[in-house]
This record gives sequence, C-alpha cells and structure tokens, in this order.
Amino acid sequence: MAESWLLYYITDRTAFPGDESARRRRLLEKIAEAARAGVDYIQLREKDLSSRELESLAREAVRVLRESGPLKTALLINSRTDVALAVQAEGVHLRSDDISPQEVRQIWKCGASERSLLIGVSCHSPAEIAQAAANGATFAVFAPVFEKKDTATARPAGLANLQEACDTTIPVLALGGVNLFNALSCLEAGAAGIAAIRLFQENDIAKIVQHLRDRS
Repeated sequence: MAESWLLYYITDRTAFPGDESARRRRLLEKIAEAARAGVDYIQLREKDLSSRELESLAREAVRVLRESGPLKTALLINSRTDVALAVQAEGVHLRSDDISPQEVRQIWKCGASERSLLIGVSCHSPAEIAQAAANGATFAVFAPVFEKKDTATARPAGLANLQEACDTTIPVLALGGVNLFNALSCLEAGAAGIAAIRLFQENDIAKIVQHLRDRS
C-alpha cells in the first residue's frame, strides 16, 4: 500500500451555477482551495473552451496557484501542450487516444522549456497503462473503477482490474465513482491515489484531503 494518497482534482466549471463569469470565478476559488488543502495535481479540463479562452483561464489558474501559499500543487492542461507551455504549467494530461507522451516531450523541448514535465494519461485497461508507461508517462489515470450514476453506458472496471492495472512502473490513480466510502479499497488494490471531479468540487476540499490522508 502507498504511504500516502496522490490526489488529483479534475475541473469542471460548467457544474457551477451562474453565468460564465461566475463559473470562472468559482472555479478559480476552488483551485485555490485545492492548493491550500495540499492536493497534488489539478487538471484543467475545460474542453468546451476555445484556445484563447483556455489559455486565459489557465494563466489565471497559474497565478492563483502561485499565490496560494508554500504547498506545491501542479497544474496540468488537458490535451494542450501548447497552452501548458504558454502559461508555464507543470504539464499536460492526455486522452487515451491522444498523441503519445514521447511526442509531448519533443514539443516541450522544441518550446525551449527547461522546466520538468509531468504527463498524465487516461487509460481504460491494463494494456493501455503498460503502453503509457513504455511511452514515458509520469502517471496514469485508470477509469472508470466504479459505476457512475450519470454515465450509465460506462461499464465499471472494478477493483480486480484496477489491481492488475497497478502492476506497472508508474503510479496509477483511480477515477470514476470514487468517494470517501470506497476510496480506501482503491489504495488497497495498489492505486497510488485517486482522481475526481465532484468529490473535490462539491465538498470542502480540506476536509476531504484530511480524511483521505488520515486513512492512508
């Protein structure tokens, strides 16, 4: 079992009420809250935004994280290496059918960035995780582990498949229907931590983080 959880907050500003300005403001507040609570990674996953809008939001997120205190929370941009480079984020998160981590590293070098690079990859099978590891991913996110009420078509992989997926050389985070009641079982199956949207976004993040850290 891992010594402590790796915690990954995946953003979704569209879940907040109000107009775009209110949603954006609330998201940035939640990002700051996550940083203060000691969440390890935040994935900016606002897929509906244009390149310009995403870059603008990402710049604000970077600013908020830098102003949130001494704890270091890494920001990863969903699928957009160019935006990550432009705003000086710590890395990118790739879809399972995205470009490879090796290609991301080449783009990063061509961007004249000497900063270290974090690459997360979404995976849905042990084979995909093995491929991500071979291609140089920093970590993988395995989903969906549990059934999700709002995604009836997504068949849960279950803890046995999670355990198999965790037999790899990179950390694997569990995603999909993870909550405070079943999170510990993911760690016991070999996961290095958990990734979630609603668990963090709809709750007091400090309380969630404290609860998970206490049980790790």
